[in-house]
Amino acid sequence: MGQKWIIDVIADLRAFADQNGLPLLAHQLEVTSTVAQAEIATMLEGAPRAANTDESHSASPFGDTRSGLRP
Repeated sequence: MGQKWIIDVIADLRAFADQNGLPLLAHQLEVTSTVAQAEIATMLEGAPRAANTDESHSASPFGDTRSGLRP
C-alpha cells in the first residue's frame, strides 16, 4: 500500500480546515504534513529508527508543533 495515503489524508483534512474557517488547524496540518513527509522519506532511505529511549523524545527539528510556531 505504501505510505502516500497518509499524506493524502492530511491534505484532505487541511482542505476541510481551509474551507471551513479553521486557519489554526489548517496551519497545524501543514506542519503535520511536513513532519510526515520527512519521516517517511527518512524511513524509505533506510535510516535506522529511534529506539524507545529518552533520545527518541528529543525536540522536533520542526520546532514546537503544538503551537504552530517554527524555529
